[in-house]
Amino acid sequence: MTDPIAPQILIVDDARDIREPLGQYMRKQGYRTRLAANAAEAREILADAAIHFVILDIMMPGEDGLSLCRWLVAQGGPPVLLLTAMADETDRIVGLELGADDYLVKPFNPRELLARVRAVLRRSPPEIAPTPSGKRKFANWTHDPDALKLQHADGQLIDITTAENRLLSIFLDQPRTVLSRATLLDLTAGREAKVYDRAIDNQISRLRRKIEPDPKNPQILVTEWGGGYRLVADVEVAP
Repeated sequence: MTDPIAPQILIVDDARDIREPLGQYMRKQGYRTRLAANAAEAREILADAAIHFVILDIMMPGEDGLSLCRWLVAQGGPPVLLLTAMADETDRIVGLELGADDYLVKPFNPRELLARVRAVLRRSPPEIAPTPSGKRKFANWTHDPDALKLQHADGQLIDITTAENRLLSIFLDQPRTVLSRATLLDLTAGREAKVYDRAIDNQISRLRRKIEPDPKNPQILVTEWGGGYRLVADVEVAP
């Protein structure tokens, strides 16, 4: 199942044999996807859904991809990767001049497209989830996000960093849900170029040393191999 807070990608291409397989591939990589056969459909989706990235074919009937790209950039919209034909060097240059973030020549390897999407998302402005106020209880702990503290049922108080505070809050928002590294990166550190996947692993390790009875055998914040991490605990508002 795709993570409900994973980045959502809009794929705009009039070729169904490209649009639909690409949508399936990106979903398998953990992204949510919306599909549009033309610019008009794309505009409707953009008006109603939170789109984080647009994969946009240049050559389409009606309004072409360059026109839609120009409109997206003017609106301060999400990052855009253009799909171009081999001979369309001029269109590629124009697209980049308009503000497209990257381009890829057809036919392309889906793995290369995935790598380019990830790279652009990392360079995009951070979308850091706000840390909620209010204490919450999980396992034998009470989390106080305003005070940056954890209190154990036995009365022990532990200080946590701002980064640990935000990370724990995200897990408490979605208990028993597998959260991928990419999702956690987006919601904690933002998509900065210097941030790397293992940064999340390091933060998880530090958090485990504070909340797990045995950090080497975690029972609260567990690893889902190939998927990410999951908080295995019920969460309730603390009085």
